[in-house]
Amino acid sequence: VLQIVKESQQQHGLRHGDFQRYRGYCSRRLRRLRKTLNFKMGNRHKFTGKKVTEEILSDNRYLLLILMDAERAWSYAMQLKQEANTEPRKRFHLLSRLRKAVKHAEELERLCESNRVDAKTKLEAQAYTAYLTGMLRFEHQEWKAAMEAFNKCKTIYEKLANAFTEEQAVLYNQRVEEISPNIRYCAYNIGDQSAMNELMQMRLRSGGTEGLLAEKLEALITQTRAKQAATMSEVEWRGRTVPVKIDKVRIFLLGLADNEAAIAQAENEETKERLFESLLSECRDAIQAVREDLKPDQKQREHSLENDSGKVSNIQYLHSYLTYIKLSTAIKRNESMAKSLQKALLQQQRSEEDGKRTPRPQDLIRLYDIILQNLVELTQLPGLEEDKNFQKEIGLKTLVYKAYRCFFIAQSYVLVKKWSEALVLYERVLKYARQVQSGAGAYTNSLKELPDVQDLITQVNAEKYSLQAAAILDANDTHETESPSQVKDGKPLSERFETFCLDPSLVSKQVSLVHFPPGFQPIPCKPLFFDLALNHVAFPPLEDKVEQKAKSGLTGYIKGIFGFKS
Repeated sequence: VLQIVKESQQQHGLRHGDFQRYRGYCSRRLRRLRKTLNFKMGNRHKFTGKKVTEEILSDNRYLLLILMDAERAWSYAMQLKQEANTEPRKRFHLLSRLRKAVKHAEELERLCESNRVDAKTKLEAQAYTAYLTGMLRFEHQEWKAAMEAFNKCKTIYEKLANAFTEEQAVLYNQRVEEISPNIRYCAYNIGDQSAMNELMQMRLRSGGTEGLLAEKLEALITQTRAKQAATMSEVEWRGRTVPVKIDKVRIFLLGLADNEAAIAQAENEETKERLFESLLSECRDAIQAVREDLKPDQKQREHSLENDSGKVSNIQYLHSYLTYIKLSTAIKRNESMAKSLQKALLQQQRSEEDGKRTPRPQDLIRLYDIILQNLVELTQLPGLEEDKNFQKEIGLKTLVYKAYRCFFIAQSYVLVKKWSEALVLYERVLKYARQVQSGAGAYTNSLKELPDVQDLITQVNAEKYSLQAAAILDANDTHETESPSQVKDGKPLSERFETFCLDPSLVSKQVSLVHFPPGFQPIPCKPLFFDLALNHVAFPPLEDKVEQKAKSGLTGYIKGIFGFKS
């Protein structure tokens, strides 16, 4: 039963949470099964209901009819559950479809009691019925009955997982993992306060996974916090108590400590990054909720500013607090990414051998630029401009991150052999680090989470000595390349056959063999002749040599009179 259900769900929409597509598939498969088995419900004019009984169980496809009926009703209920977030009236239809699914599952379990069905299918039918019953009781908020049904389902699947091979046990273990959060949530509602911590641990163990299980865990944790948030009315930050009236903000602040603890306990970078993104997303939603309440309160806040000599209103101060949390979380996330990049830089040689792209110091510089920008935004929060301790604390943090940023800029200059620039930047790092040490007396506790500047000073001193040694070696190499036997005078190879010279360009693509195009050379020009005597020569008359033909006759006379010329 479970294998058929899971394969159908994964291939027809549930991989992406598309319950409507899966419901359409169940309807089409039911029609095909009825047509194949000739198990039609009357004709097009009249409906005649038929029931599957033990007597006609000659084909296992009759059991598939009942299973597909249950799956169709369940998928429709899950589709309505998604739509009920915006249309609460659909919740009544949701409960009706879940009851229909349970009814079909109970009928399947009754038919599976027949002797024609094997023991494994009987147990799976019982577990399937228990699962749908638990879902129905869960939606009805009958926590004890839901917990009993889920526990029965979990027990059957665990027994089946132990009885078969590892490949078959994977499906059963997946279903056990799916229903475990529901069991813990039911236990919490019954009165087990430790269940909330177990839900958080389940989310932590899920790692970077996504899908229905992760969404279910997030939804259950949010519902649990919503119940706890009913008792939360105010929050205190930097000596000022602010009332919290927005439910979304209450839920976020209540889960802030749990989220930070989960991030600290994360085992790998992917899990930590996913938890950071989840926390930032919740924080942005809470800020948006406060901002919506802040807009209609604009005039009242301006009046408060005039009367209270610059003291901001409670809602504005709460907005500053949430913005502080968002920026601080973004700084921690970028710092975590910077630490992972630093580890990758230390293993750079091994990564190059593996053929993978290696990180560069420029990647770290970009991260520290973002951190410094976040710190600038922190100093501009409304209500904290006059807080000298806060401004001093942010100033010290800025110096720490400036020191690390300068350090990696110097590292990037070392890679391109710009020794003097790198040495100047190393001195700037030491200057920032000493300023932090001299001003960190009363702010030691707030600087504990930051990178240790003493380690940075030690590393910079070591890098300075390495840099000076590399600069000296590079200078010696330069002198060697300028020795007479290696100096190039710019002549092509055809003009220096008699001189030995080490010229690496001879084996390159830009080798200089001859001058091309060749230069111009002087050659004798063609002589010019000027005939100076021609203008002084008198040529003999030639009139006697030219024959003139006289015109005569009447025709010539007439043409002469009228001016015609021949």
